[in-house]
Amino acid sequence: MQRALEIAEQVRSGTRTARDIVEAALTRIGDTDAAYNCFTTVTFDRARREAESVDAARRAGRPLGPLAGVPFAVKNLFDVEGLPTVAGTRTRSLSAPAEADAALVSRLTAAGAVLVGTLNMDAYAYGFTTENTAYGVTRNPHDRNRIAGGSSGGSAAALAAGMVPLSLGSDTNGSIRVPASLCGVFGIKPTFGRLTRTGSYPFVANLDHLGPFATTTADLATAYDAMQGPDPADPACSRRAPEPTTSQLSRGLGELRVARLVGYFDQWASDPARAASIKAAEGLGAVAEIELPEVERARAAAFIITATEGGTLRLPELRSRYADIEPHSRDRLAAGAITPGAWYVQAQKLRAWYLQKVLEIFSRYDVLIAPATPVPATEIGQDWLQLNSQRIPLRPNLGLFTQPISCIGLPVVAAPIEGVSPLPIGVQIIAAPWREDLCLRAAAHLERQGIARARIVEEPSA
Repeated sequence: MQRALEIAEQVRSGTRTARDIVEAALTRIGDTDAAYNCFTTVTFDRARREAESVDAARRAGRPLGPLAGVPFAVKNLFDVEGLPTVAGTRTRSLSAPAEADAALVSRLTAAGAVLVGTLNMDAYAYGFTTENTAYGVTRNPHDRNRIAGGSSGGSAAALAAGMVPLSLGSDTNGSIRVPASLCGVFGIKPTFGRLTRTGSYPFVANLDHLGPFATTTADLATAYDAMQGPDPADPACSRRAPEPTTSQLSRGLGELRVARLVGYFDQWASDPARAASIKAAEGLGAVAEIELPEVERARAAAFIITATEGGTLRLPELRSRYADIEPHSRDRLAAGAITPGAWYVQAQKLRAWYLQKVLEIFSRYDVLIAPATPVPATEIGQDWLQLNSQRIPLRPNLGLFTQPISCIGLPVVAAPIEGVSPLPIGVQIIAAPWREDLCLRAAAHLERQGIARARIVEEPSA
């Protein structure tokens, strides 16, 4: 699969038609997806209609969008007109079809992109492995015996397998950054409130973010820019005017002050994860190594907020259909639903304090570098990790490094780092709120140096 911007240029120039490109993507999905289980629905008819519409616009001489003819797919918690929004669950499989597309799906379609399907995920977005009991395990294209990460596992794996050049996911505690790291692709978790969540099935209203995956920083920035804009239907979505980032990618680092996060972020990192953060920091000319204050307490606060809000939202289903809820998450949802209110209040107070302390750091540094995951992809069915001389549960702890960042809504680009592990592993490039441009500039700089590069599998792995 070509890069998104290459496809769009071919369509605009008339070198290829959108219909030919989409048919090739549909064939690739048909030939490949059985090996990985990324897709839960393939939207054949809609994809062909949309491709024909793009081609008709070109024939009529009408201007084409920046993603003209680019196939994309979305995590199945996004509304897609005519399909039930299952959010990875058995309990929602018979729900009424969506009456309209999610706002971000509509915005990508308006930019010329063509929807080809919906993608597998952890049920309710509560997990880091995409080992889904109802819809099957999504397998890592680099080793089919290993997880793709989650909860947006299908979104990352579909790119790594070369089925689409662009996808959408969600990130509450790390669900874009974890699978991006394990599958070796780029992803962006924007500032909380930057991209509208209208038309997506919620997990934790105070922590949910939506964003794209891509195989290059230019594709990532273009998709992100196409989806910017306020939305009064989402109370969290800022009324800030869009701030285009694509034009910023060629600027280089300039005077960016870069620091690498250590302490907690080194303590819990495997050798490949630590090596990735060091290599990225060196490539960006990092001037310091620093620690975040009370980072473990901040992560604990994120756990409490997640469990409480997620469990409370699903309380009716827990009461009426407990046996049908995903076994990997139902006990945690049930526990969250009975969390004492005082704990939740304290967690929110700690979160607010922690945000102010981290914002003070951004008065001294522009970009922070940290591992995205503590380890490369683990084996399917594995329950435990050996880290920091401790045996810890695997599923919650793949988010060791992502939770303390997303709980305060900072923008992050996940970038896959070359040469540190046989399996992919990535880093987080973190900036102050509303400075996605700095994250993307730094990622583009690493990409130009050959330090960051997406890994795409041409043929199904063994």
